[in-house]
Amino acid sequence: MTDQQIGRSLRRLEDGRFLMGSGRYVDDIAAPGCLHGHVLRSPHAHALIKSIDVSVAAGLAGVHAVYTHADLAAAGLGHMPCMAAVKPLIVPPRPALANGRVRHVGDPVAFVVADTAEAAREAAELIEVDYESLDAVVDGIAALASNAPAIWDEAPGNLSYHVQRGDASAVAEAMRRAAHIVEVELMNNRVIVTPIEPRAGIARYDAATDTMDLELTGQGLHGIRRQLAEFVFKVPLDRIQLHAPDVGGGFGMKNFLYPEWIVLLFAARQLGKPVRWLADRAEEFVMGAQGRDIASTARLALDATGRFLALDVRMVANLGAYLSANGPGASVVAASTAQGGVYDIPSIAVDVRGAFTNTVPVDAYRGAGKPEANYIIERAIEAAARTLGRDPAELRRQNLIASFPHRTALGMAIDSGGFVANLDAAVARADTAGFASRREASKARGRLRGIGVGCFLETSRGAPNEGAEVRVEGDGKVMVAVGTESNGQGHETAYAQIAADRLGVPIEAIRYVQADTRQVKSGAGHGGARSMHMGGAAVVKAIDATLAKARKLAAHLLQASEGELVFAGGRFAVKGSDRAIALPALARSAEDPASLPDGMAKGLGEHVMNMTDVFTFPSGCHVAEVEIDPETGAVELVRYTAVDDYGRLINPLLTEGQVQGGVTQGIGQAMLEHTVYDPSSGQLLSGSLMDYALPRAADLPAFDITLIERPTQANPLGVKGSGQAGCISAPQTVMAAILDALRPAGVQALDMPATPERVWRALDAVR
Repeated sequence: MTDQQIGRSLRRLEDGRFLMGSGRYVDDIAAPGCLHGHVLRSPHAHALIKSIDVSVAAGLAGVHAVYTHADLAAAGLGHMPCMAAVKPLIVPPRPALANGRVRHVGDPVAFVVADTAEAAREAAELIEVDYESLDAVVDGIAALASNAPAIWDEAPGNLSYHVQRGDASAVAEAMRRAAHIVEVELMNNRVIVTPIEPRAGIARYDAATDTMDLELTGQGLHGIRRQLAEFVFKVPLDRIQLHAPDVGGGFGMKNFLYPEWIVLLFAARQLGKPVRWLADRAEEFVMGAQGRDIASTARLALDATGRFLALDVRMVANLGAYLSANGPGASVVAASTAQGGVYDIPSIAVDVRGAFTNTVPVDAYRGAGKPEANYIIERAIEAAARTLGRDPAELRRQNLIASFPHRTALGMAIDSGGFVANLDAAVARADTAGFASRREASKARGRLRGIGVGCFLETSRGAPNEGAEVRVEGDGKVMVAVGTESNGQGHETAYAQIAADRLGVPIEAIRYVQADTRQVKSGAGHGGARSMHMGGAAVVKAIDATLAKARKLAAHLLQASEGELVFAGGRFAVKGSDRAIALPALARSAEDPASLPDGMAKGLGEHVMNMTDVFTFPSGCHVAEVEIDPETGAVELVRYTAVDDYGRLINPLLTEGQVQGGVTQGIGQAMLEHTVYDPSSGQLLSGSLMDYALPRAADLPAFDITLIERPTQANPLGVKGSGQAGCISAPQTVMAAILDALRPAGVQALDMPATPERVWRALDAVR
């Protein structure tokens, strides 16, 4: 018998190769005879392209081709699609290379292919583009104004969509009879997504099979392949193959189709040689999908006792210059699943408008709409507590959903949770009772101290349905191929733990396969904290189907009925006898048609689709404590406590790591990360890590994290997604603490990020 693996805090199996320098990333991959690509990008936020002259660049030694939109159009390439399930939706055409107009700084204009990356870059500098500069707009609300520059003829008033959800009349009636109405105006600041590994790709073309192949730093490869085949190249699906090696982080931004993937494949097909491209950090800042950027106005209605009656939310989502693959989905579909958070609010109405601006396109970033929705309700509750003179934690407790199942005002069916228990445990563990003495100690040192409580509700599912294949090999190895994809979460370990437990084999026997359309039959990839819920359940079903086949074969070979067999420790045995056969021997027999029962196909393995669109509901309560230097505005996060419920834990160590990473990114948004575009020129002023601050280890306290297991019935493993939760909870928790510290000095409102300059200016304004 093997030791039980599920529930074990096993260190990541993949870390061995990473720590020894043997990780395999796109930039590590040699491609003999490979050419190099470079993208010429627009220096303007908004401009007409009057002419492009590539003749000098094309004649430079070592240059093989210079492509513009005209070349792609002549080859019949289509536009990049938007796959968001938002209706009605205006989707302007998005070619891989700009056609007649550029709409944000960094917009791709031409693609140069040369013998070396240096030669390609040099040639790009020789391309002459005659631009006619146009007025730009970078703010979502400003873009919807009547006098704003028009970005698309197809989208009058720069409006892509206007969607309303919920019961507006019920909300209006609740507002009329409310004893209290609080209103907050909030800006969920735009973030630049900065994984350690920039995007990169190597494209190849096989003329014999007319097949294009792309090795890329991507996630959700089956979806990207479908878009390339169906919408862009207009070829059968099997003519394009995608595969990803190790991927150094993504946080959502590597899930999507990008212009670079199109021009790489096009160039490889045209030239008949491999072509590679590696983004530098500056390119990622002006081309990689960015996140958040939603302005909100929310009104929360309460009765005389403090019970919530209704929530009215109006949002403007800055979508950027183009619709990314799922950009509108984050602000409309995903956000609506979490509006109202963990609270029992009888009526909710949401009004969302999506605005085009002259900025980098926005798409799903860790949490994708759920952080924005939770931030709104939590900040509104903070305002209500101050207005009513109530303790913020007590006001939350009074309104938490306490009985299950519960259907929210927007139709989400929450199957289970322990929201009240989470709050009570977090408040106790954070020693809120001792805060007053800590505040006095800070005051004695000339510091302002504040404490903040924040709850969260994650609605994890991502894309519905997921596939997995399990195949037992004759050498004792077990191949597990899953349609979800890791970019650092530890899937190689977690899936191995599930498979080893279910099959009764050593964890070393599991061979994990992902992110390869040649080996993985189907998959919806990464996103929505869906991997264990959707992919893990698919693995369980594939293992069960494989074992059912193995049982039938074992009964045939052992000359017994299936009911006489018991399975344990990776082998089938006949009850009351010494007759037994292990999985490897069964796998070898399964390759011999003469050994198979009538009607059984060769091979010991099955591919199964987990057909479900059921959500899970991770939840928790966090408490943050800050200390502020009023002379400089510097904010120090001194304590951070989290009590979270992610259902059954496959690997508690990996789960805690996911929480730490998510909390850190949420802290970054709350305190540091500030994407700034010049309002007149549209230039990205925070265009490098010299001007855009990310959280460092020195900015963080030691996190106090408690994980409470409350299994869900939504999947056979009882798991709930953990990858996004920290990012959903941290922003409002940290901002509540900062405002709690600042209110005694007279500061009543502050938007993220609470940088030292912003904090100092807020204090200076009330001195």
